Amino acid sequence: MTKTALICGSIAFDKIMQYHGRFAETLLADQLHRVNVSFLVPTMRLEYGGCAVNIAYNLKLLGGEPLIMGTIGQDGGDYLERMKKQGLDTRAIRTIGDAYTAQCFVTADQDNNQINAFHPGAMQNSHENSVAEQGALRVAIISPDGRDGMIKHAADCAANKIPFMFDPGQQLPMFSGEELIRFIEQATYLACNDYEFEVVMDRTGLSLQDIAARLEALIVTRGGEGSDIYAGGEHHRIPAVKVDTIADPTGCGDAYRAGLLYGITNGLDWPTSGRIASVLGAIKIGTVGAQNHTFTAQEIEQKFEAAFGYKFR
Repeated sequence: MTKTALICGSIAFDKIMQYHGRFAETLLADQLHRVNVSFLVPTMRLEYGGCAVNIAYNLKLLGGEPLIMGTIGQDGGDYLERMKKQGLDTRAIRTIGDAYTAQCFVTADQDNNQINAFHPGAMQNSHENSVAEQGALRVAIISPDGRDGMIKHAADCAANKIPFMFDPGQQLPMFSGEELIRFIEQATYLACNDYEFEVVMDRTGLSLQDIAARLEALIVTRGGEGSDIYAGGEHHRIPAVKVDTIADPTGCGDAYRAGLLYGITNGLDWPTSGRIASVLGAIKIGTVGAQNHTFTAQEIEQKFEAAFGYKFR
């Protein structure tokens, strides 16, 4: 049986700028109705991101077989080459010639307050991709992407009987309660952080038990407090792995989801899959950027055994 995991989601650049002052000293409370300000940002860095590539990057390091399905713009050539050099399968990535690749512009002040602007760009064309054209698949994940694309890809997976994980993430506010219920009915698994899951319950009017009963597994992450997996009428409490350094939480959720997908494609039980996911999140948080960490299969096995006292393979 194939172990290919289709990773549907965003492909994006993050441009992160540092302002050495404080926004509060420039933005006047009584003048916010007519803001016209400029912040000098002496430092700027480009990070490669987007949920689809973040997930695929981690799954590939684990030894999985990710296939990325997403859209890039006219400026995405270097990113595409970077993915190919990392051994990632990019055949399902579509280039939109008259758009820019999705990108987030982040300006942070010295108190770590942030002003962000997000340009979706080519991501808005994600619905032009087709799940049915991607060959044999073991599982798929619908991670944050263009709204129309997420709806279409979920429907395509359901129609083609491909089990998939729904991961609404930051796109959650774009969907109504009725649409979220439809996603849950189509999906095999649902993965959210604890805040997102509260929003899902509020919008749908469904309880945790209601939602878990409609899925093979419900996964709720809780940052440093670990995560909960509800599957087959059981509740599996997954502990967080102790970390020495917290450098950057960006991409930790994507790393965690890669661990879940590895478990699914390799037939592992949920407690083990969740623990692999927990190890990946702990590794990622020690490095700035979503795709700058690295590990070997041996290192993962050692960290897993050290944290949990048994081997997963």
